[in-house]
Amino acid sequence: MAKLQKSIDKRNALVKATIELVNNNGFHATPMSKIAKMANVSPATIYLYFENKQDLVNQTYINVKAAYTKYAFETYKATMPVEAGFELIWNRIADFKLNECENAMFLAQCDNTPIIDEASRQEGIKHLQPLLDLWARGKKEGIVKPMSDYLLYAYAINPLSFLMMSQKRGAFTLDKTHLEEAYQSAWNSIKVCK
Repeated sequence: MAKLQKSIDKRNALVKATIELVNNNGFHATPMSKIAKMANVSPATIYLYFENKQDLVNQTYINVKAAYTKYAFETYKATMPVEAGFELIWNRIADFKLNECENAMFLAQCDNTPIIDEASRQEGIKHLQPLLDLWARGKKEGIVKPMSDYLLYAYAINPLSFLMMSQKRGAFTLDKTHLEEAYQSAWNSIKVCK
């Protein structure tokens, strides 16, 4: 059992080092040797857990995406009214992005680079299924604009990444009022105007 835990700890250290180095240096300036050094393992150890750097980055992306969406949907119930469900999910996403900044930054970088392969992106999208299902129900009920889920995500969720980065740089501090204004802007951008 101790050997298994040691193996899990090494893999987790590699994932953590990958996130930190990618956030600070970018994908291309993060060689496997630096990841191994930061994780305090030999470079050869990486290949016990991952096929190559692409596999390491893809698996890290999927793991972080799963943690992000698990948090986002943890208290959500599919029976909630559309607006209440969206508000809950949006606030949980905002909370994750502002309090799990390193993981959120890593996801933001992954979302804006071709380094993540398509199979991993599709796996990441599967984790968003409760939100996509909520939007589908909202479209059917005439509450959410009948547009692409990509556009809905771009208008309603992606601005949180911009706000997170602005706060991290010290350019802007999100307070409770700002978050409420940001939520109202997100909801107004996707709801059907009546």
